Amino acid sequence: MAESSIPVDLFNPGQVFACLGFLEAADVLCGDAEGGFDWSDEAETRFCLRAGSARNPFETVLGFLANTKPRRWGPVGYSEPPPKTRKKGKMAEENKLELRDTFPAHKTSATKMALPICLSGESRFAIELSHWADGSSRNDFKLYAGNRSAYQIAGAMLQGIVQLWTERRNDLIERPFGITTPMSGSFNFDPRGGWTAIGTGYSPNKQKHQVAASPVVEILTTWALENARPNEYETRKVRYAAWGVVLPPILARVALAGAVSGVPLKRFRFELDKAGENKIVTFAEQEI
Repeated sequence: MAESSIPVDLFNPGQVFACLGFLEAADVLCGDAEGGFDWSDEAETRFCLRAGSARNPFETVLGFLANTKPRRWGPVGYSEPPPKTRKKGKMAEENKLELRDTFPAHKTSATKMALPICLSGESRFAIELSHWADGSSRNDFKLYAGNRSAYQIAGAMLQGIVQLWTERRNDLIERPFGITTPMSGSFNFDPRGGWTAIGTGYSPNKQKHQVAASPVVEILTTWALENARPNEYETRKVRYAAWGVVLPPILARVALAGAVSGVPLKRFRFELDKAGENKIVTFAEQEI
């Protein structure tokens, strides 16, 4: 069993969510994963992760992401609108839509912008990500809007990880949340890349300017939200918690929402900001 840890900013909600994503991913890729936060050093909180593999579990997860591509899938009977531009060759093949008998929501709610994706690559694993299309009673916590699709956003995030994996692999493994890269669009989970036109004085999108954030935070938060949600209350207000002992995924999911007893927790809250139709995660404050 291998064990390692990485620095994490507990006031960055996306980083805490992505820690659960690391735990979920390590449990799938390595088996027997457990993870928790260590805040014994006031100067630097770390997320500790151990799993049933001889390899650093953070390295295993990042390596998987760097060698995978997203695929779209939808319900049987779904027919998407014709593309505005004709795609040929490899691009058309990568954008191919797979139809399945099962779907997380009613098939009438399937739209091109909110189709689920599947991550697959050189390994034997195929990971389905679909929280933004969740048709259950849970809040789907879908923050992105407009003409961007989950497939397009995930593809951009994975390209960013590939670049960092190629150019700065050791740094990425040691501090995966600390390395940011310019991104033209995201799922809006990392507050470092969040912006509003009022706050910035202009719209980076209209000027085609890229904003730096962490693709690791973005993609691993989507993995975490497959089985967990923070506690959203009132109007765009959200609570979450970091847990102070190592837990398996099934308990860590509950701990993220602050709903587990007998475990040391640090609780935080933040507000979702608005940029047009998009919701944006902001930095949090600790609840006393």
